[in-house]
Amino acid sequence: MSKMLDEIRQQPAALEKTLDEALPLLEKFRAAIAARQPRLVVLAARGTSDNAAQFGRYLIEIATGIPVSLAAPSVHTLYGAKVDYRDALVVGISQSGESTDTNMVLERAREAGAVTVAITNEEDSTMAGLADHVLFVRAGREKSVAATKTYTGQLLLMYVVAHALGAKFKPDQLRAIPDWVEKALGIHERVFEVAGRYRFMEHAVVVGRGLNYANAYEFALKMMETSYVVAERFSSADFLHGPIAMVERDFPAFVFAPSGPTGVSIKEMLVKLDVLGAETLAIADESSRSAAKLASRALVIPAKITEIYTPIPYIVPAQLFAAALAVEKNLNPDRPRTLTKVTQTL
Repeated sequence: MSKMLDEIRQQPAALEKTLDEALPLLEKFRAAIAARQPRLVVLAARGTSDNAAQFGRYLIEIATGIPVSLAAPSVHTLYGAKVDYRDALVVGISQSGESTDTNMVLERAREAGAVTVAITNEEDSTMAGLADHVLFVRAGREKSVAATKTYTGQLLLMYVVAHALGAKFKPDQLRAIPDWVEKALGIHERVFEVAGRYRFMEHAVVVGRGLNYANAYEFALKMMETSYVVAERFSSADFLHGPIAMVERDFPAFVFAPSGPTGVSIKEMLVKLDVLGAETLAIADESSRSAAKLASRALVIPAKITEIYTPIPYIVPAQLFAAALAVEKNLNPDRPRTLTKVTQTL
Protein backbone atom coordinates (compact mmCIF):
# COMPACT_ATOMS: atom_id res chain seq x y z
CA MET A 1 0.00 0.00 0.00
CA SER A 2 1.31 3.48 -0.87
CA LYS A 3 2.10 6.02 1.83
CA MET A 4 -0.41 8.31 0.14
CA LEU A 5 -3.21 5.79 0.58
CA ASP A 6 -2.17 5.11 4.16
CA GLU A 7 -2.21 8.83 4.96
CA ILE A 8 -5.62 9.26 3.34
CA ARG A 9 -6.92 6.63 5.74
CA GLN A 10 -5.35 8.42 8.72
CA GLN A 11 -7.54 11.48 8.22
CA PRO A 12 -10.38 10.77 10.68
CA ALA A 13 -7.87 10.40 13.53
CA ALA A 14 -5.84 13.41 12.38
CA LEU A 15 -8.96 15.58 12.22
CA GLU A 16 -10.08 14.42 15.67
CA LYS A 17 -6.67 15.27 17.11
CA THR A 18 -6.67 18.70 15.45
CA LEU A 19 -10.14 19.42 16.84
CA ASP A 20 -9.19 18.18 20.32
CA GLU A 21 -6.49 20.84 20.45
CA ALA A 22 -8.28 23.66 18.63
CA LEU A 23 -11.79 23.59 20.11
CA PRO A 24 -10.82 24.38 23.74
CA LEU A 25 -9.01 27.46 22.41
CA LEU A 26 -11.89 28.70 20.26
CA GLU A 27 -13.32 31.37 22.53
CA LYS A 28 -9.91 32.65 23.66
CA PHE A 29 -8.80 32.91 20.03
CA ARG A 30 -12.07 34.61 19.08
CA ALA A 31 -11.62 37.17 21.85
CA ALA A 32 -8.04 37.89 20.76
CA ILE A 33 -9.12 38.54 17.17
CA ALA A 34 -12.13 40.61 18.28
CA ALA A 35 -9.81 42.91 20.22
CA ARG A 36 -8.45 44.11 16.86
CA GLN A 37 -11.43 43.30 14.64
CA PRO A 38 -10.07 43.20 11.07
CA ARG A 39 -11.80 44.80 8.12
CA LEU A 40 -9.95 42.57 5.65
CA VAL A 41 -8.49 39.06 5.64
CA VAL A 42 -5.49 38.12 3.48
CA LEU A 43 -4.57 34.46 2.98
CA ALA A 44 -1.02 33.54 1.89
CA ALA A 45 -0.11 30.05 0.66
CA ARG A 46 1.30 27.95 -2.18
CA GLY A 47 0.35 24.64 -3.82
CA THR A 48 -2.12 22.47 -1.92
CA SER A 49 -2.15 25.03 0.89
CA ASP A 50 -3.23 27.67 -1.65
CA ASN A 51 -6.22 25.46 -2.46
CA ALA A 52 -7.04 25.43 1.26
CA ALA A 53 -6.79 29.23 1.19
CA GLN A 54 -9.26 29.32 -1.72
CA PHE A 55 -11.73 27.41 0.45
CA GLY A 56 -11.04 29.80 3.32
CA ARG A 57 -11.89 32.74 1.10
CA TYR A 58 -15.36 31.39 0.32
CA LEU A 59 -15.99 30.21 3.87
CA ILE A 60 -15.01 33.46 5.59
CA GLU A 61 -16.86 35.73 3.18
CA ILE A 62 -20.01 33.56 3.30
CA ALA A 63 -19.98 33.10 7.08
CA THR A 64 -18.77 36.53 8.25
CA GLY A 65 -19.16 39.05 5.41
CA ILE A 66 -15.54 40.15 5.79
CA PRO A 67 -13.81 40.54 2.40
CA VAL A 68 -10.92 38.15 1.75
CA SER A 69 -7.95 38.46 -0.58
CA LEU A 70 -5.45 35.82 -1.68
CA ALA A 71 -1.92 37.17 -1.36
CA ALA A 72 0.42 37.40 -4.34
CA PRO A 73 3.78 36.66 -2.65
CA SER A 74 5.86 38.00 -5.56
CA VAL A 75 4.54 41.48 -4.72
CA HIS A 76 6.92 41.26 -1.77
CA THR A 77 9.60 38.79 -2.89
CA LEU A 78 10.24 40.07 -6.44
CA TYR A 79 8.88 43.62 -6.48
CA GLY A 80 9.67 44.67 -2.91
CA ALA A 81 6.38 46.55 -2.67
CA LYS A 82 5.24 48.00 0.64
CA VAL A 83 1.63 47.02 1.36
CA ASP A 84 -0.55 48.66 4.00
CA TYR A 85 -1.88 45.82 6.16
CA ARG A 86 -3.42 47.94 8.91
CA ASP A 87 -6.81 46.59 10.03
CA ALA A 88 -6.05 43.29 8.25
CA LEU A 89 -5.79 39.72 9.49
CA VAL A 90 -3.11 37.91 7.49
CA VAL A 91 -3.12 34.10 7.60
CA GLY A 92 -0.16 32.08 6.36
CA ILE A 93 -0.90 28.46 5.45
CA SER A 94 1.89 25.93 4.90
CA GLN A 95 2.21 22.20 5.54
CA SER A 96 5.92 22.47 6.32
CA GLY A 97 5.98 26.06 7.56
CA GLU A 98 9.10 26.56 5.43
CA SER A 99 7.63 28.10 2.28
CA THR A 100 9.98 31.06 1.85
CA ASP A 101 7.65 33.42 0.01
CA THR A 102 4.63 32.66 2.19
CA ASN A 103 6.71 33.34 5.27
CA MET A 104 7.88 36.65 3.80
CA VAL A 105 4.27 37.75 3.31
CA LEU A 106 3.54 36.92 6.94
CA GLU A 107 6.65 38.75 8.14
CA ARG A 108 6.03 41.88 6.07
CA ALA A 109 2.36 41.94 7.07
CA ARG A 110 3.21 41.85 10.76
CA GLU A 111 5.71 44.69 10.29
CA ALA A 112 3.02 46.68 8.46
CA GLY A 113 0.45 46.43 11.26
CA ALA A 114 -1.51 43.26 10.58
CA VAL A 115 -2.63 40.65 13.06
CA THR A 116 -1.02 37.43 11.84
CA VAL A 117 -2.01 33.76 12.09
CA ALA A 118 -0.03 30.71 11.00
CA ILE A 119 -1.60 27.38 10.07
CA THR A 120 1.01 24.63 9.81
CA ASN A 121 1.66 20.98 10.54
CA GLU A 122 5.15 21.63 11.94
CA GLU A 123 5.50 22.98 15.48
CA ASP A 124 9.18 23.94 15.12
CA SER A 125 8.82 25.55 11.69
CA THR A 126 9.91 29.05 10.70
CA MET A 127 6.28 30.04 10.09
CA ALA A 128 5.24 29.07 13.61
CA GLY A 129 7.75 31.57 15.00
CA LEU A 130 6.60 34.44 12.79
CA ALA A 131 2.92 34.81 13.65
CA ASP A 132 0.97 36.35 16.52
CA HIS A 133 -1.22 33.23 16.71
CA VAL A 134 -0.51 29.67 15.57
CA LEU A 135 -3.01 26.92 14.77
CA PHE A 136 -1.47 23.48 14.35
CA VAL A 137 -2.68 20.72 12.07
CA ARG A 138 -2.10 17.59 14.15
CA ALA A 139 -1.69 15.15 11.29
CA GLY A 140 1.71 13.76 12.19
CA ARG A 141 4.58 13.78 9.71
CA GLU A 142 3.34 13.48 6.13
CA LYS A 143 5.67 11.19 4.15
CA SER A 144 4.01 11.08 0.75
CA VAL A 145 4.90 14.00 -1.53
CA ALA A 146 1.21 14.34 -2.41
CA ALA A 147 -0.42 16.16 0.51
CA THR A 148 -3.69 14.69 1.76
CA LYS A 149 -4.15 14.70 5.53
CA THR A 150 -2.52 18.13 5.87
CA TYR A 151 -4.97 19.57 3.31
CA THR A 152 -8.05 18.42 5.20
CA GLY A 153 -6.48 19.60 8.45
CA GLN A 154 -5.97 23.05 6.94
CA LEU A 155 -9.59 23.15 5.77
CA LEU A 156 -10.71 22.24 9.27
CA LEU A 157 -8.69 25.06 10.81
CA MET A 158 -10.23 27.53 8.34
CA TYR A 159 -13.52 26.88 10.17
CA VAL A 160 -11.71 27.87 13.38
CA VAL A 161 -10.44 31.09 11.78
CA ALA A 162 -13.93 31.84 10.47
CA HIS A 163 -15.35 31.25 13.97
CA ALA A 164 -12.81 33.69 15.40
CA LEU A 165 -14.06 36.27 12.91
CA GLY A 166 -17.69 35.84 13.97
CA ALA A 167 -19.02 32.76 12.16
CA LYS A 168 -21.57 30.70 14.08
CA PHE A 169 -20.05 27.23 13.91
CA LYS A 170 -20.86 25.09 16.93
CA PRO A 171 -18.23 22.62 18.19
CA ASP A 172 -20.62 19.66 17.83
CA GLN A 173 -21.11 20.52 14.14
CA LEU A 174 -17.36 20.40 13.50
CA ARG A 175 -17.16 17.17 15.52
CA ALA A 176 -19.28 15.46 12.87
CA ILE A 177 -16.67 16.02 10.14
CA PRO A 178 -14.34 13.12 11.08
CA ASP A 179 -17.35 10.78 11.06
CA TRP A 180 -18.30 11.92 7.56
CA VAL A 181 -14.70 11.36 6.46
CA GLU A 182 -14.88 7.84 7.87
CA LYS A 183 -18.02 7.24 5.82
CA ALA A 184 -16.28 8.61 2.72
CA LEU A 185 -13.41 6.18 3.28
CA GLY A 186 -16.01 3.41 3.42
CA ILE A 187 -16.66 3.66 -0.32
CA HIS A 188 -13.02 2.90 -1.22
CA GLU A 189 -13.92 -0.33 -3.07
CA ARG A 190 -16.30 1.58 -5.34
CA VAL A 191 -13.60 4.22 -5.95
CA PHE A 192 -11.00 1.63 -6.94
CA GLU A 193 -13.52 -0.10 -9.18
CA VAL A 194 -14.31 3.16 -10.99
CA ALA A 195 -10.66 4.24 -11.27
CA GLY A 196 -9.86 1.25 -13.49
CA ARG A 197 -12.00 2.73 -16.24
CA TYR A 198 -9.71 5.78 -16.44
CA ARG A 199 -6.39 3.92 -16.80
CA PHE A 200 -5.60 5.52 -20.16
CA MET A 201 -6.91 8.99 -19.34
CA GLU A 202 -4.53 11.81 -20.35
CA HIS A 203 -6.79 14.88 -20.15
CA ALA A 204 -9.72 15.81 -17.91
CA VAL A 205 -11.63 18.67 -16.36
CA VAL A 206 -12.62 19.01 -12.72
CA VAL A 207 -15.54 21.25 -11.83
CA GLY A 208 -16.78 22.61 -8.52
CA ARG A 209 -18.44 25.79 -7.38
CA GLY A 210 -18.59 27.90 -4.24
CA LEU A 211 -17.27 26.07 -1.21
CA ASN A 212 -16.14 23.13 -3.37
CA TYR A 213 -14.32 25.27 -5.95
CA ALA A 214 -11.11 24.72 -3.97
CA ASN A 215 -11.65 20.97 -4.17
CA ALA A 216 -11.76 21.19 -7.96
CA TYR A 217 -8.27 22.67 -7.82
CA GLU A 218 -7.08 20.11 -5.29
CA PHE A 219 -8.47 17.08 -7.13
CA ALA A 220 -6.93 18.27 -10.39
CA LEU A 221 -3.60 18.88 -8.65
CA LYS A 222 -3.58 15.38 -7.20
CA MET A 223 -4.18 13.83 -10.63
CA MET A 224 -1.47 16.01 -12.17
CA GLU A 225 1.03 15.18 -9.42
CA THR A 226 0.49 11.45 -9.13
CA SER A 227 -0.74 10.33 -12.59
CA TYR A 228 0.51 13.12 -14.88
CA VAL A 229 -2.98 13.73 -16.21
CA VAL A 230 -3.47 17.20 -17.70
CA ALA A 231 -6.40 18.22 -15.49
CA GLU A 232 -7.97 21.65 -15.94
CA ARG A 233 -10.13 23.01 -13.12
CA PHE A 234 -13.07 25.39 -13.26
CA SER A 235 -16.07 26.71 -11.43
CA SER A 236 -19.22 25.55 -13.20
CA ALA A 237 -19.98 29.17 -14.09
CA ASP A 238 -16.60 29.78 -15.72
CA PHE A 239 -16.71 26.40 -17.43
CA LEU A 240 -19.95 27.25 -19.20
CA HIS A 241 -18.52 30.61 -20.35
CA GLY A 242 -16.12 28.98 -22.80
CA PRO A 243 -14.09 25.92 -21.79
CA ILE A 244 -17.08 23.58 -22.27
CA ALA A 245 -16.36 23.97 -26.00
CA MET A 246 -13.46 21.49 -25.69
CA VAL A 247 -15.77 18.71 -24.42
CA GLU A 248 -16.51 15.95 -26.89
CA ARG A 249 -17.84 12.40 -26.61
CA ASP A 250 -16.20 10.39 -23.79
CA PHE A 251 -14.23 13.41 -22.52
CA PRO A 252 -13.69 12.88 -18.73
CA ALA A 253 -15.33 15.44 -16.45
CA PHE A 254 -15.20 15.15 -12.65
CA VAL A 255 -17.84 17.15 -10.78
CA PHE A 256 -18.37 18.01 -7.11
CA ALA A 257 -22.15 17.92 -6.71
CA PRO A 258 -23.45 18.89 -3.25
CA SER A 259 -26.95 20.06 -2.48
CA GLY A 260 -27.50 23.66 -1.45
CA PRO A 261 -27.04 26.97 -3.32
CA THR A 262 -24.75 25.53 -6.00
CA GLY A 263 -26.93 22.48 -6.66
CA VAL A 264 -29.11 23.91 -9.46
CA SER A 265 -26.21 25.17 -11.56
CA ILE A 266 -24.28 21.91 -11.10
CA LYS A 267 -27.30 19.90 -12.26
CA GLU A 268 -27.74 22.12 -15.30
CA MET A 269 -24.10 21.62 -16.20
CA LEU A 270 -24.34 17.83 -15.79
CA VAL A 271 -27.31 17.79 -18.19
CA LYS A 272 -25.31 19.77 -20.77
CA LEU A 273 -22.33 17.44 -20.39
CA ASP A 274 -24.62 14.45 -20.88
CA VAL A 275 -25.95 15.92 -24.12
CA LEU A 276 -22.34 16.33 -25.29
CA GLY A 277 -21.62 12.67 -24.47
CA ALA A 278 -19.01 13.45 -21.81
CA GLU A 279 -17.87 10.79 -19.34
CA THR A 280 -18.95 12.37 -16.04
CA LEU A 281 -18.10 11.26 -12.52
CA ALA A 282 -19.95 13.07 -9.71
CA ILE A 283 -18.92 13.21 -6.05
CA ALA A 284 -22.03 13.61 -3.93
CA ASP A 285 -23.75 12.59 -0.70
CA GLU A 286 -27.18 11.22 0.15
CA SER A 287 -28.77 14.67 0.06
CA SER A 288 -27.59 15.26 -3.53
CA ARG A 289 -28.42 11.90 -5.12
CA SER A 290 -30.60 13.66 -7.68
CA ALA A 291 -27.46 15.34 -9.06
CA ALA A 292 -25.49 12.09 -8.89
CA LYS A 293 -28.10 10.38 -11.08
CA LEU A 294 -27.38 12.87 -13.86
CA ALA A 295 -23.75 11.73 -14.11
CA SER A 296 -22.36 8.73 -15.97
CA ARG A 297 -21.08 7.44 -12.64
CA ALA A 298 -21.09 8.68 -9.07
CA LEU A 299 -19.22 8.31 -5.81
CA VAL A 300 -21.86 8.89 -3.14
CA ILE A 301 -20.91 9.31 0.51
CA PRO A 302 -23.49 7.46 2.66
CA ALA A 303 -24.46 10.48 4.79
CA LYS A 304 -26.55 13.63 4.53
CA ILE A 305 -24.18 16.59 4.74
CA THR A 306 -25.09 20.29 4.79
CA GLU A 307 -23.20 22.03 1.98
CA ILE A 308 -21.04 24.21 4.21
CA TYR A 309 -19.48 21.07 5.73
CA THR A 310 -19.05 19.09 2.48
CA PRO A 311 -15.55 20.15 1.35
CA ILE A 312 -13.58 17.93 3.76
CA PRO A 313 -15.56 14.69 3.26
CA TYR A 314 -15.95 15.39 -0.49
CA ILE A 315 -12.20 15.56 -1.16
CA VAL A 316 -11.65 12.09 0.31
CA PRO A 317 -13.14 10.09 -2.61
CA ALA A 318 -11.09 12.35 -4.91
CA GLN A 319 -7.90 11.57 -2.99
CA LEU A 320 -8.69 7.85 -3.10
CA PHE A 321 -9.34 8.10 -6.83
CA ALA A 322 -5.98 9.84 -7.46
CA ALA A 323 -4.12 7.18 -5.45
CA ALA A 324 -5.99 4.37 -7.25
CA LEU A 325 -5.42 5.92 -10.69
CA ALA A 326 -1.67 6.10 -10.08
CA VAL A 327 -1.66 2.39 -9.31
CA GLU A 328 -3.71 1.68 -12.46
CA LYS A 329 -1.09 3.58 -14.46
CA ASN A 330 1.74 1.67 -12.73
CA LEU A 331 3.07 4.84 -11.11
CA ASN A 332 4.25 5.53 -7.54
CA PRO A 333 2.02 8.27 -6.05
CA ASP A 334 4.47 8.79 -3.18
CA ARG A 335 7.32 9.89 -5.42
CA PRO A 336 6.08 11.95 -8.37
CA ARG A 337 8.87 12.77 -10.81
CA THR A 338 10.73 16.06 -10.28
CA LEU A 339 8.81 16.87 -7.05
CA THR A 340 9.99 17.12 -3.45
CA LYS A 341 7.98 17.42 -0.25
CA VAL A 342 9.05 20.99 0.54
CA THR A 343 9.20 23.48 -2.33
CA GLN A 344 10.80 26.85 -1.73
CA THR A 345 10.12 29.70 -4.15
CA LEU A 346 10.71 33.43 -4.27
